[in-house]
Amino acid sequence: MNEPVEVLTHPSLAGAAHGFLGRRGGVSAGIHAGMNVGWGSDDERAAITENRARAIAAVLPGAALVTVHQVHSPTCVTVTGPWGDDARPQADALVTDRPGLLIGVLTADCAPVLFHDAKAGVIGAAHAGWKGAIGGVTDSTIAAMEKLGATRADIAAVVGPCIAQASYEVDEGFERRFQEHDPANERFFRPGKAGHAWFDLEGYVAARLAAAGVGSVAMLGEDTYAQPDRFFSYRRATHRGEPGYGREISVIGLE
Repeated sequence: MNEPVEVLTHPSLAGAAHGFLGRRGGVSAGIHAGMNVGWGSDDERAAITENRARAIAAVLPGAALVTVHQVHSPTCVTVTGPWGDDARPQADALVTDRPGLLIGVLTADCAPVLFHDAKAGVIGAAHAGWKGAIGGVTDSTIAAMEKLGATRADIAAVVGPCIAQASYEVDEGFERRFQEHDPANERFFRPGKAGHAWFDLEGYVAARLAAAGVGSVAMLGEDTYAQPDRFFSYRRATHRGEPGYGREISVIGLE
């Protein structure tokens, strides 16, 4: 069955070609079945290449897809033109003001965030796992957008599919790290079994965006862990004892 590529969009990003893609519509097989776009996976390279081509065709046909080598950092790079997939810089966010470029981040439970300042014509994409989120990857993205002429109050940001609180159990050391960073972070944890809690990554990322002064913040509210037919999930693959996992992509571009 050749199902279409699923592209989730949000009205606050209207004016920029964008999409949060899942696993539907790709050619990969086995544990990577669907739209796996991760070079770091053990999937066949030809399948990944085809899936990436399908992602471009579904969102901004003819664009050059630009991604980075993600390392759970707060680093953001400014993109002025495409680079080869084997020449990707180590970073976890990208910004640009150049049309024809489709900037993207890969996730498999971490939170993808897409940004757009329609007035300035500046876009951004960030990969916010818990390390990048607490480290300030969204703040770095906003600052990089400002250098291209964006204004915080004019930026719309949307948090895409990621692991939800109901699926994200962490230990007390994890919780302590966030509370030591800011005592107010206690609100993103719900008590669990002894020595554990449930963490709201999506809510935390959205709150960081709002605190940074972004004009519009939205969340898609899609749990990657709980929807195996729609999304890849690192944690789900781990719990199932699978030897690997696929990655989905979230992209944004200026036409």
